[in-house]
Amino acid sequence: MDLVKRMFLGQLARLAAGAAFVPFASVAHARINEQPPRRGGNPEKRWAMLIDLRRCIGCQACTVSCHLENDAPLGKFRTIVSQYEVEDEATGDLSTFFLPRLCNHCDNPPCVPVCPVEATYQQHDGIVVVDSDRCVGCGYCVQACPYDARFINEHTQTADKCTFCTHRLEAGLLPACVESCVGGARIIGDILDPDSTISRMIDENYGDLKVLQPEKGTQPHVFYLGMDDRFIDRPEAFASVWDVKGADFSELGYEFSGH
Repeated sequence: MDLVKRMFLGQLARLAAGAAFVPFASVAHARINEQPPRRGGNPEKRWAMLIDLRRCIGCQACTVSCHLENDAPLGKFRTIVSQYEVEDEATGDLSTFFLPRLCNHCDNPPCVPVCPVEATYQQHDGIVVVDSDRCVGCGYCVQACPYDARFINEHTQTADKCTFCTHRLEAGLLPACVESCVGGARIIGDILDPDSTISRMIDENYGDLKVLQPEKGTQPHVFYLGMDDRFIDRPEAFASVWDVKGADFSELGYEFSGH
């Protein structure tokens, strides 16, 4: 039996075994076309992030700190900063545009209702998380996300994504990406609190804020300030590829465009 067949059959066996441990009632309760009830989190808060692209310098400190904080597999990332070369439509001049990307923690997340075992769910505070103990690694949520913000963790064989570092927020700390941002481009906060920094920035810049792919109806809660209109929809471009060397100077092949 060749390697591809062995891998395929092994995955099928794992999915069957994983499903066997999920209560049938949970499977029956999952509804593909509607959002299941939220659970967990603080209902008095609604976390959101504002990214000021005018301050982002593309240093990838957020990418690295998130990778270390959440122990993501090599070559997989919960957040990235894509780098694009942009041509001025009027003058033809070229400039560099940095676009930080992560889970948008939507109010209408398409990844949640497709999960057959409700492993992916939304908390009352708006954060979308994955219960890795329930997840069977089917990948439906990965395909449903229009922001390419999810992947299957090869170590756990479950869905993985940004969680706004809920474990840090619960401890009164900032997410790793926010804390490490050199330019202070990432602002996270409770938009239900009118005195929070993010609420004040939303009020001051309301007309200039944009979200990614608004036509999808997902109601993203990652807001961008200083966004090039050409990047609101999925751009017909590829982000830069960074060649990263290991300790023995071998090629590790991080490819930020693949997320």
